[in-house]
Amino acid sequence: MIASYQAQSQTRVNAALDGLFQAPAPELDRLYEAMRYSVMNGGKRVRPLLAYAACEALGGVAEDANGAACAVELIHAYSLVHDDLPAMDDDDLRRGQPTTHKAFDEACAILAGDGLQSLAFTALLAPNLTSRDAETRLQMVTALATAAGPAGMVGGQAIDLGSVGLKLDQAALEYMHRHKTGALIEASVRLGALASGHADQPRLDALQVYARAIGLAFQVQDDILDVESDTATLGKRQGADIARDKPTYPALLGLEAAKHYALELCDQALQALSPFDTAAEPLRQLARYIVERRH
Repeated sequence: MIASYQAQSQTRVNAALDGLFQAPAPELDRLYEAMRYSVMNGGKRVRPLLAYAACEALGGVAEDANGAACAVELIHAYSLVHDDLPAMDDDDLRRGQPTTHKAFDEACAILAGDGLQSLAFTALLAPNLTSRDAETRLQMVTALATAAGPAGMVGGQAIDLGSVGLKLDQAALEYMHRHKTGALIEASVRLGALASGHADQPRLDALQVYARAIGLAFQVQDDILDVESDTATLGKRQGADIARDKPTYPALLGLEAAKHYALELCDQALQALSPFDTAAEPLRQLARYIVERRH
């Protein structure tokens, strides 16, 4: 089921994203080419899937969440472009292809990332992608800005860069990853829920519990794959975190304990969805997929 849902959702969000990369002037062709390259070169589209699934879980139509789906993928893509730069993680490979600064150059990659970040908010507010009222749009913009900024993803990346070579305890490691990885995953679910037009506080609260659990589970599984997988399967350099002496869950807990913890987080997420009916089945399937994926 999840493979079919993923394929449908990828087709939907890719079509919506594709319309965003039209350069308004010939002088901007290379910048827009770099932006397109950074987004349309594959990817699992987990965050858009979560936005669509949350929207449908609350009784909305998937297309209602196109703006949310595009926005979270654009923020995610921008973060990867900047994370891969020599000043940060210095990676040459992403999704099996040269990273943006390798395919273009460092200055162009920085500007492409900046452009993608701004474009995310343009997409979120575009009338053809988000049809909610002004108050709901304001809630969505606030949620995305908070998740993407220094109180969320950017702050988590800053902590990550400052933690190289350190031995963090589990509380500190989770604090970092709830910001670096979890914040945007939580925003994906919240934006999708708001896009449905049927969001109420009790169900938003339940979805928040779900999203916090899978956001952390996603990072735990990433750390496991950095140990167990290979470069060809991952599409990025395997063992990079170990090579950089970054704190990870397998290093802290042991590999088997990290696997058990990922499953425990998945169970927490599924339990949070107990008040929801079968419309939330894609969210349940995505929770399982996150801890079972091999890349």
